[in-house]
Amino acid sequence: MSAMTPESVRPAKKTILIVDDHHILRRGLAALINFESDLTVCGEAANHAAALVAIREQQPDLVIVDLSLGGRDGLDLVKDIKLRHPKVPALVLTMHDESVYAERCLRAGACGYVTKQQLEESVLSAIRCVLKGEIYISDQLKGRLAAKYVDRRAQELIDTPVETLSNRELQVFRLIGEGRSTRQIAEHLSLSIKTIETHREHIKNKLNIDSSAMLAQQAVRWIELGRIWTG
Repeated sequence: MSAMTPESVRPAKKTILIVDDHHILRRGLAALINFESDLTVCGEAANHAAALVAIREQQPDLVIVDLSLGGRDGLDLVKDIKLRHPKVPALVLTMHDESVYAERCLRAGACGYVTKQQLEESVLSAIRCVLKGEIYISDQLKGRLAAKYVDRRAQELIDTPVETLSNRELQVFRLIGEGRSTRQIAEHLSLSIKTIETHREHIKNKLNIDSSAMLAQQAVRWIELGRIWTG
């Protein structure tokens, strides 16, 4: 009997599905992952529906999800993955500030959060961490969560107006900041114009904003700064 070759005993590569609506980013991320000896990209998807089909067909070991997808929001996809494929972990990779979105993603079922600014230096570590069954977040967020949940008195120092928004309200606020009209937001989210108008009023009340013009101004400012709005 011939001796087993190193290739025959090498463990199978872990499979990764990438969900992002930017083709160039998917290609770059796939190249980065495929360069690793223990990882391989098994598929790609650009939106919520295609992602669910790919997960069902490919049965990946991990799904990387962007929050800004065409049509339904990436946060909705994270929830659906947790509901429909509870054994498949989701790692969020996005441009959005973790101060606002990371906790929401973790509550929705994500197992990690990485910003695209940290892509090259952190994404491979995050992937391997999540594949081991652990949660991956930045050291900064770990400190923030510790202050928030260990010392409740720090809550008032940590919370910001934007954090009081519901997931849907935050989604609408972001779309306002991207310059979309009420009708465009309604069509994008497959909701009625009246529902979007109600969300706009709730956002104005929570952020203590008096007018629609000021709402648009603050939403644009929040998007341009790439961080939480502190008023």
